[in-house]
Amino acid sequence: MSSANNPSPDSSRYAARGVSASKSEVHAAVDRLDRGLYPGAFCKLTPDYLTHSPEHCVVTHSDGSGTKALLAYLWWKETGDASVFRGIAQDSIVMNIDDLLCVGVTKGVILSSTINRNAKAIPGAILAELIEGTEEVLANLREQGLDIHSGGGETADVGDLTPTLTVDSTATAIMARNTVVDAARITPGLAIVGIASGGTCSYEKGENSGIGSNGLTSARHELLSKYYAEKYPETFDKQTPANLAYCGPHRLTDPLPGSQLSVGQALLSPTRTYTPFVIKLLQLLGPKEVKGMVHCSGGGQTKCKRFGTKVHFIKDNLFPTPPIFAEIAKISGTDAQEMHQVYNMGHRLEVYLEPQHVPAVLALAASLKLEACVVGRTEASTQPNGQNHITLDTKGGKLVYA
Repeated sequence: MSSANNPSPDSSRYAARGVSASKSEVHAAVDRLDRGLYPGAFCKLTPDYLTHSPEHCVVTHSDGSGTKALLAYLWWKETGDASVFRGIAQDSIVMNIDDLLCVGVTKGVILSSTINRNAKAIPGAILAELIEGTEEVLANLREQGLDIHSGGGETADVGDLTPTLTVDSTATAIMARNTVVDAARITPGLAIVGIASGGTCSYEKGENSGIGSNGLTSARHELLSKYYAEKYPETFDKQTPANLAYCGPHRLTDPLPGSQLSVGQALLSPTRTYTPFVIKLLQLLGPKEVKGMVHCSGGGQTKCKRFGTKVHFIKDNLFPTPPIFAEIAKISGTDAQEMHQVYNMGHRLEVYLEPQHVPAVLALAASLKLEACVVGRTEASTQPNGQNHITLDTKGGKLVYA
């Protein structure tokens, strides 16, 4: 499918459900603020106001599991299995940690968690799974080489605000300025290595669908049936158009076509962390040879557009579409333009580097049983004003985001 004209990034099924893929309103507000010591970095880095060391800087990041927590709620209500919420704890943590990895953070991380719940809907057993799950994930991350520790958190009973629950985290680290990976160094002439979001890598217990923690509002409604809207009205916004609320054909236990997972297992696959890979990558090449890393979370395959200067991002060797995304597109009729802007579509981490380093990086990924390949390259912008733009070459044709 070709797109010569660019529709509004939020004129979509995703936006109709009250969600923004581009977060254009957020960026319009945030971009006017101080961008920190490294304005082009993946995360904001500030002077070290904590220890006042001129050689260090501080990065603080907040994110969460989003509406994926509602899928765990549905699973628990249907099966009685509260352990599924341990995956939600992982989702919230990894969405922070993998962003920090993109600026080179590998040690000295303090994590705080916030759980907002409706106490009438979410009992103590679920809180226990979330809290114990958080400690388990942090222990696993330490085993993978990341120096991270719990700074406590908050559990608030706010039934007036939420019918079920939200699970969020904040991670803070102090890092040496000479170890920062600054995505402002993304320039024309680089290779783009993509690291798969799905499959089974060496440090995972089972198959991962690759969905991560983005786009779950639409994924949930597109795949799951009206049964859930009727039985669990507390799990969706009543302002959602009726034809877009749980409009799919599936139950959670239905098999996902093309996969060994059920639909529910695929949607609830805990977000994969790239911690072991990034730590070894920075040890292998050093922070200066890694020109940039992009965590393809909010914005999917268009996330990269915000980094580097006067760059044309060309991705012409994307991974085969994982079954979870293929099923969403097939059932919903969502076009490729929107799918690639909402979902990662097969790889959730991009590494930008000089082409001569590619073989070593691919070998490193293979050692962790992470699928990886050169998904594309960077060239000089061809836009009249030199702005960044993206061309994705998919099986359905070229997609353009300018």
